[in-house]
Amino acid sequence: MVWEEIEIPKELGSFMLEKAEETSLGQKNGAKKQYRYGNLHIREYDDKFLVHMDKVDPRENLLGHLVLDSPEILIGLASAAIGGGKVASYIYKNQKNSIFVKQSSTISGLIASLIFGYLGYSISKRIKKQ
Repeated sequence: MVWEEIEIPKELGSFMLEKAEETSLGQKNGAKKQYRYGNLHIREYDDKFLVHMDKVDPRENLLGHLVLDSPEILIGLASAAIGGGKVASYIYKNQKNSIFVKQSSTISGLIASLIFGYLGYSISKRIKKQ
């Protein structure tokens, strides 16, 4: 289930920040600042606030938050680790006789990790929005 965000014009929303804490946890999505008040996640923009409820407060249970509210991050990390590892292993095995086998397999694995991680994250984020 995708949690809907509520848009609140800034002139109506200034009261919200009294007990909310500014945080770096969460995707800013272009916001100037973001705040948390329990499971409430508030993003501040120039003209508005976007507010939604998370299932789990990441300050209390980061892994639970990633699993239930941001699984695309875990999928991106897993994609990066598996994809990069497979590419590095493949290159290492197929270039055993090269004097730069460690360097080329490491660099290729890192580049592949970035690509696979981004793809895993992007695809799962699109699926989550549907």
